[in-house]
Amino acid sequence: MPEQATSGAGAPTASGDVLRAPLVLEYPFRRTTGPVIGAYFTGLREGRFVGIEDESGNVICPPVEYDPVSGGSLTKLVPVGSEGEVTLWTWNSRLSEGQPFDHPFAWAFIKLDGADTPVFHAVDAAHDQMSVGMRVRARFADERRGEMTDLVCFEPIS
Repeated sequence: MPEQATSGAGAPTASGDVLRAPLVLEYPFRRTTGPVIGAYFTGLREGRFVGIEDESGNVICPPVEYDPVSGGSLTKLVPVGSEGEVTLWTWNSRLSEGQPFDHPFAWAFIKLDGADTPVFHAVDAAHDQMSVGMRVRARFADERRGEMTDLVCFEPIS
């Protein structure tokens, strides 16, 4: 039995043509970053990291505006080191557009010195260099603009 065209409501159309409507997804406005995320991006532009102290005294990096346990507002920004320890990693050998490198690399959770939570980012290292517990250092872009791409990756500390 041949397939019959239907309207958007599922009923067949008289001419057999399918009704179509273009759909454009857009985000036509920009969100301000606010004092917490703005401070993080400013830190990246300056080649440094900031975290935020939660109600229990733990340092969350990247910082968040609200305590993940209580939901209370957080405001105490604290400096965090640009070196840290790999806590978990996975190897990326299937490269695709939009990834940070044109060669295989690792994605890793990195607990920066002074932070209690890890950041997730790329590590530019050979597969045989990667291990849980290895020390890494942030590599920042030469020209920074106060956005996530200011942090190029992490690399092993020799």
